[in-house]
Formats: sequence, structure tokens, C-alpha cells
Amino acid sequence: MISMSLLFGLLMILSAHVVAQDPTTVAPNVYKKVLLENDKIRVMQVELAPQETVPWHSHPDHFVYALTDGKLEITDKGKAPVVSEIKAGEAKYMVATTHMVKNIGTSPIKFIVTDLKTITTKE
Repeated sequence: MISMSLLFGLLMILSAHVVAQDPTTVAPNVYKKVLLENDKIRVMQVELAPQETVPWHSHPDHFVYALTDGKLEITDKGKAPVVSEIKAGEAKYMVATTHMVKNIGTSPIKFIVTDLKTITTKE
């Protein structure tokens, strides 16, 4: 009986790490500040240090605006990692996703993320 309880406990701990969460909760050191939030959008200031990783988290449909150049490795749930080079001033629209992100460059990356709360597109 003890081994079944131990197995169940381990599964619960592991599953908690697989479930994606709000980025401001899993990475408050990266998602520095919520600049604006209402019932339609949430605008966040983000800064990712070199080699820093944001663990699994989710976004509804969202926009990303790069404030600096950088190189990211983005791993969407169930997919292989993709390397993305971003340039300051570049804006991207992204559909709802669960992913993790790593700064694989040599300098901090700064950007603004705007989550759209009222629209969610499925891939």
C-alpha cells in the first residue's frame, strides 16, 4: 500500500510541472511588470537574460513587440524546439499556445507581450 501511495504522489508532483501556467506566475523575474490589464487585454513588460528559460506557460492569442534584438528557442507543446531571431521594432501575432522559451543569445532580450483575453484561435 505504501508503494501505491508513493507512486500516486510522484505522479501528482510530476503532473503539476507539466500543466502550463500563467507566465507572470511561473516567471515573475522575466515578466517584470503588467503595464495594463482589463477584461480585453493584458500588456506585459518582459526581459529575458542570456541563457534564461521561461518554463511551460500559456498565452491566449497575443502580440509580441521586440524592444531589442535577440535569439530565442521556442518549444511549443508537442513540437520540436524552433530558433527565432528577433529584431528590435519587429511585431508578431501569435495564436494561443502553451510553450517554453529560452534566450539562447548573449544579451538580454526585452519585449512587450499583449495577451488578447476575448479571442482565442486554435491552431
